[in-house]
Amino acid sequence: MTASATYLDRISSLLAEKGYEVTPAGAQTLRSREVTSGVAVQAVLEGDILYLSLVCTTVPSSAIKADVMHKMLAADNGISTSYFQLYEAGGGNVAVTLNNFCKLQDMGADDEDDILSCVHFLLVDVMAARNLIGSHLQ
Repeated sequence: MTASATYLDRISSLLAEKGYEVTPAGAQTLRSREVTSGVAVQAVLEGDILYLSLVCTTVPSSAIKADVMHKMLAADNGISTSYFQLYEAGGGNVAVTLNNFCKLQDMGADDEDDILSCVHFLLVDVMAARNLIGSHLQ
């Protein structure tokens, strides 16, 4: 078993212990779901970097206008610990995601705290993101 596979197993166990539903979603990918809100977070491990992402919404590409982009990119938009990205979702749609990452050291207590913090930051930021851009993307 490679170090990254071992890390992924430990990350999966950590999230499950904290009450998240966790399912494998690929070779180096996990999907976790916060059971109370139903918000799903995808985790991808690349080397010693854990990338976390959640889809805020999927909208037609035409819905992404300059005013919405300005809100997403503004330094004072209230999204202080995560960042937005846009991904082609097929059929002329775009997925608006919030993202965060952490660098893993040795999967000790500090790494566990960093992982849980990143997930928590995404869950907090998604509420702010929905307030920030939700009404502009309908």
